[in-house]
Amino acid sequence: MNPSTAMARVLVDELVAGGVTEVVLAPGSRSAALAIALAEADERDDLRLHVRVDERSAGFLALGLAKVAKEPVAVVTTSGTAVANLLPSLVEASYAGVPVIVISADRPAELRDTGAHQTIDQVKIFGTTVRWSTEVAVAEARVGQVRYWRSVVARAISVATEVGSSGPVHLNVAFRDPLVPDGDDTWIEPLALADADSSPEERLPVAVDARLGMSAAQPIDEILALFAGPDADPDHVVPARGVVVVGDLSDVEASDSAVALAESCGWPLIGEPSGNARVGDSTVAHGALLLADPHFADEHAPELVVCVGRPGLSRSVLAMIRDAPMVIVADDRAAAYRPDPTRNATMFVSVVPEPPTAFELYDDSWLDAWLAADARADAAITKRLDEGSTLTGPDVARTLWDVLDSSALLLAASSWPVRHLESFARVRVADEAPLVIGNRGASGIDGLLATAWGAALAHQTPRTAIHVDEDGVAEVVTATGGTAYALVGDLAFLHDHNGLLAGDDEPRPDLVIVVVDNDGGGIFGQLEQAGTPHFERIFGTPLGLDLEKVAAAVAVDHVCTVTDVTALVAAIDEATAAGGVRVVVAKVGERGDEAQLLRDLQTDVSAALVDLDDLDTP
Repeated sequence: MNPSTAMARVLVDELVAGGVTEVVLAPGSRSAALAIALAEADERDDLRLHVRVDERSAGFLALGLAKVAKEPVAVVTTSGTAVANLLPSLVEASYAGVPVIVISADRPAELRDTGAHQTIDQVKIFGTTVRWSTEVAVAEARVGQVRYWRSVVARAISVATEVGSSGPVHLNVAFRDPLVPDGDDTWIEPLALADADSSPEERLPVAVDARLGMSAAQPIDEILALFAGPDADPDHVVPARGVVVVGDLSDVEASDSAVALAESCGWPLIGEPSGNARVGDSTVAHGALLLADPHFADEHAPELVVCVGRPGLSRSVLAMIRDAPMVIVADDRAAAYRPDPTRNATMFVSVVPEPPTAFELYDDSWLDAWLAADARADAAITKRLDEGSTLTGPDVARTLWDVLDSSALLLAASSWPVRHLESFARVRVADEAPLVIGNRGASGIDGLLATAWGAALAHQTPRTAIHVDEDGVAEVVTATGGTAYALVGDLAFLHDHNGLLAGDDEPRPDLVIVVVDNDGGGIFGQLEQAGTPHFERIFGTPLGLDLEKVAAAVAVDHVCTVTDVTALVAAIDEATAAGGVRVVVAKVGERGDEAQLLRDLQTDVSAALVDLDDLDTP
């Protein structure tokens, strides 16, 4: 079938799967695929369709239905001023907290701003009136589209019905001709959630959201029992082959809970640096490199992945999540924010699941195989780095991570620094690792020095808390964080060196900034852009600046340059002892050599895993 028909059928089916039983339609040409899919669903009794010729009336009809039913109601329009006519009803829905889901059809991008009829700027047309708004891209005939369409609708329903903040949402959906079915019902991947004859009650949504009531911690076996059905053995609902992935996360308690879950289930844990979970007996240090080996990834594909926070640093970890048959996303923003970059979450919960109450499938060989592979990877990495004659980015990240204690705060910059930490930093002992943060919300390299300055001041501000000892005796404790550190690249340093400008009367933290200087955008040497025409000018962007002079120009207390690991450790120790704001420039090799080193390290890891099957891999 044509892509527009396929998308319309899936969007409507996901509305039904998410519990939407009432839909209001204002007819039009661009929304034809949706209108036909809705009429077919109405004919199957999947939903009740209401047709109105006036969009303003259609909006208020949906408002009334949703207000009394206390359930989400969708309203569908064509493009142009038809969409604008919904604003009055959405204003009321917003202030009254009524869950109305607007699905507006739109022209594809190539017809916008061309004078095409019934084409206006519909993207985020309702501004802050709606709780959430997004544009659904033009449908394409490729695998992965169904997952994308379903996840968008599932999120819209979740946001619209979120307890305490319910209200209208807006999906602007671009349709390209043809807009009506062409008689061919084949598609490149399954469209339905279940067999065509299944009732709405029998269909399982791709994303069962926080409306399941999981706003408080529950044992993971109780959560999974919801999917296993009433006839399942409660002792066997937790898979033996699970993986916990901890992405960017600001809640340290959630990090600790993720570690506890992994250890209780005998599952490996893969933690990004700003997830603060690279500790414990189940954690693997080099998960991204292990999973980048195709054979290892195939042989160690999990049955369940629990994602805590928002992962996204490495393609190999994301690929494992994307291919997993079941994915639980645990994040306190789950209901509205939907941290699901692979768009295949099975369930969203607001807190990390607790260890299982009953679990008989614990299989030592599963975790042992991961830990054995990780040990081999670490040995291969160490050998390659120790044999190197020049300082490298992985050396800097690994060294800094090793010398910091639990009192330290580390800001890891986006691009290579945080990825080098992810791939090469060792697992630390619990309660001995530094606190790691990063601007991972949008993952930019701008503003990092100012962010580090502010984070350092907050970290070093004395805080009073009540501590209760084992005997129940309470005492008031005042604690102050130790030195703060920032690991950044040279471009990030240059981008925000003005963040180090502060008057003499301004408070100054104890902040050590370690700059990995490879004169340009090193990460591009690892991406598809490498080797393309004009690479150095438009991607590498070498500036040839003396970073010591740049630091001096913004009145940094002290700056030095190092070219080997021994000097780096000494410089960090000296800067830490001296206090104030200090910069250590780690001069590393050529960017091309660094890119080749990363390829060689991956080759070394893969070679170390060749005979891993001898270790009784499950």
